[in-house]
Order: sequence, then C-alpha cells, then structure tokens
Amino acid sequence: MILHQVLLYLVHTFLAIRTWLASLYHGLKKPLAFKHRKRTVPRIKSDSKALSRLPIHVGLVVVEEDFRYGDLASLVVWCAAMGISYISLYDSQGILKRNNTSLWQEIMKQQQELLGEDSNKYSIELVTGNRTTTQLTGQKYSVEVRLLSSEDGRTDLLHAAQRWCQAVEARRKKVGDLEPTVLEGLLQATKGAPDVDLVLKFGTVDSLLGFLPWQIRLTEILSLPTHHSIDYQTFLLALQSFGNIEQRFGK
Repeated sequence: MILHQVLLYLVHTFLAIRTWLASLYHGLKKPLAFKHRKRTVPRIKSDSKALSRLPIHVGLVVVEEDFRYGDLASLVVWCAAMGISYISLYDSQGILKRNNTSLWQEIMKQQQELLGEDSNKYSIELVTGNRTTTQLTGQKYSVEVRLLSSEDGRTDLLHAAQRWCQAVEARRKKVGDLEPTVLEGLLQATKGAPDVDLVLKFGTVDSLLGFLPWQIRLTEILSLPTHHSIDYQTFLLALQSFGNIEQRFGK
C-alpha cells in the first residue's frame, strides 16, 4: 500500500513538472503550438489505439480563477478524437455555464482546426444544467459535453434524496427498495451517462470543490497545475497514466 502511494505521488509530481515545462514552452512558442495542433489528428487516432485502457467518461475539473476557453476547447476536441464519448466540464461557480456560448465558439473553432475534413464525422453536443443543448451534426462519432457546477454535485444528490423520501412518505416506495442503481436514476446532472472513469483536475487547490460526489466512487483522479497552454503530449501522458493504474476495488 505504501509503495503504491509513493508511485502515485511520483507520477503526479512528474505530470506537474511536465505541464509546467509545457506551459513555459507554449508561452514562448505560441505560433508553433497552433501548427502542432493542426497535425495531431492521425497521431491522436494512433495513440488512442495504443492505450491499454481508454476512459468512457472524463471529468475536466477547473479549480482555477482564470479560464482559457481555447485551451478547454482543445481538451474537449482531443477527447472526442480519442473516442471518449462523455465529457463533464466542471467549475464550482458555474462560470462555464454562464459563458457557454464563448466556450462553444472555441470548440467549433478547434474542431475545424484539429479535425479538418473529418470534423463533419463528429456530433458534439453541449449540455448545460438547464438541459439546453447546442449541437453539430456528425455522422459517425457522438460526443456529449456537460457543463456542471456545484449545484449539479451535492445539491443534485440532496434533491435526489428528498425526492426519494417524498416517495416513501407517499407510500409509492419502500425504504428497502433503495439501491445504488435506483439512486443513480434519481440524479439529474449525469442522467443517461456512465460514472466518471477519469478526472483531470486543473489548479493547485487540493480539492474537487464538490464535483459529482456520487459518480466518482471508483474514479481515478490526476492533478495538473493548470490548463493554460496545455499541450497534446501532457494530455496523452495523463491518459497513459490512467491506463497503467491497476484498480483493486478495495482488495
């Protein structure tokens, strides 16, 4: 157990150093970074096939005050190109929800720049907390991006418990009928989506700030110091680290 914790600490430390160096490089070589992103499509597809395990649902948790919509859009498009079907983008204050139009414009821009002629094969749907959606119609790959805030975490869990108690009080349900799958059906924030496999937390705050407490029971969490100027190699390294983690489920 101690050895496992030490190894995880070393992995997280290496990722943090790698991201800091990448951020420094991109700050000095921004034009080169854009050219590099445009050439990554074949590489992303090849890298995805080489991964030992690919997450189905990725949570991008931003605990920073300064949001870079272009960098967040790049992460979304890289996930889509990798074959990840569900993405939950979270900030506790709901800033991303309120500025979903700006984020969506950046996603469309990055989708065209990165995917090029293949962009029409992807259907990316942006879902906000009030269930409104914006969608690009694709033909082959479907990707759902949910914008979440603190009200979709603990508050959603509280409302689900209240609805269950009301059903029991009205004798529509019995206390003994409550099971994990039943509770999951009462949660609205991630209804229809699987539990989160991997969380990438961006920022130095050592907390997820209320991100989906029920849906991350078995989630692997990797911390990165920032999403600012994040590059594809850092993103790929995180996915490779996820694939190499052995889940023992308490054994």
